[in-house]
Amino acid sequence: MKTILKNLTPNFLLATVLFVANTSVADTLIGRVIAIADGDTVTVLDASNTQFKIRLSGIDAPEKKMPFGQKSNEHLSGLVFDKRVTVEYSKKDRYGRTVGKILFNGVDVNLEQVKAGLAWHYKQYQKEQTPDDRIKYTEAEVFARNKHLGLWADAEPTPPWDWRHTQKEKQ
Repeated sequence: MKTILKNLTPNFLLATVLFVANTSVADTLIGRVIAIADGDTVTVLDASNTQFKIRLSGIDAPEKKMPFGQKSNEHLSGLVFDKRVTVEYSKKDRYGRTVGKILFNGVDVNLEQVKAGLAWHYKQYQKEQTPDDRIKYTEAEVFARNKHLGLWADAEPTPPWDWRHTQKEKQ
């Protein structure tokens, strides 16, 4: 083993360390959804009665005050409120929320929001998704857009990241 390590170049070792460091292993949380904040944020209560604020990964839904914001919230509520879900996650966002994919009976709830036309595939963070999820979310958004589902019924829907930026400028 020492001979093998001795013969490896520093660049190879560094590349290996960086690869391993960038390979994230998702953790899993199981609990009941006890609150829906909006179309991409819920609160999950685990078996030890600990609450976790979950930001749905890979998507960005309209804010409540935006067109389709309430519909997005209601759709997500219909999918998961008061249901036992599994959350696959590997990070927290700058607000301390756990960022993850919610599964209910094996169904990707985040993807369902995009399929219904009630959330965008959040391309800014797509590198954090698996290649398979990137493809599924992109295809779901294109489908919803072509069928004019949900927010895509508007000729030019405003993405929530643009709306939030505008709101900050107003303040």
